[in-house]
Amino acid sequence: MDGQRFWELVEAARAEVDDTVADPDGVADALGDALGKLPADEIVGFGAEFERLQAEAYRWDLWGAAYLINGGASDDGFDYFRGWLVAQGQEIWEAALADPDSLADVVDEDLGEDFEGFDGEGMLGVAVSAYESATGSEAGYWEAVGTEVPDVPAGQNFDFDDTDELRDRFPRLAALFLTD
Repeated sequence: MDGQRFWELVEAARAEVDDTVADPDGVADALGDALGKLPADEIVGFGAEFERLQAEAYRWDLWGAAYLINGGASDDGFDYFRGWLVAQGQEIWEAALADPDSLADVVDEDLGEDFEGFDGEGMLGVAVSAYESATGSEAGYWEAVGTEVPDVPAGQNFDFDDTDELRDRFPRLAALFLTD
């Protein structure tokens, strides 16, 4: 599956959700429904493109932005953040990869006390779940997808706890999320 078809499916799923920023799981649910109607090879194609994008976004600068806006980001937390980022659609994805500070246009520092962070964990399993539903088994899925995240994020590592560094790298996000 090419990138254009991938993003068409994501955008169609996004159209079914009122607030994708706060409800990436709604996007995941709608996407799962759409993928469930596709043949197994197309589901694998979607999964391969998703994994390719996850590897592309495995970067220190995005991890720093995730750390800042979520008040921390473990390895898993950064995976979930990248799932959330896909759920925001192609335009926001591309803007964030070009400049992570552009996420200041998307996130809201006051989404209410029940908001648990910019977390799209549900997006991570959409394709494999659809594949399992279509074929009756997960067997062969990961081998067919074949993309792996690099061992080390791309770019320059930096101290996520250094507030001066965060302000320099992400001035707009820092203005929203740093209180000191």
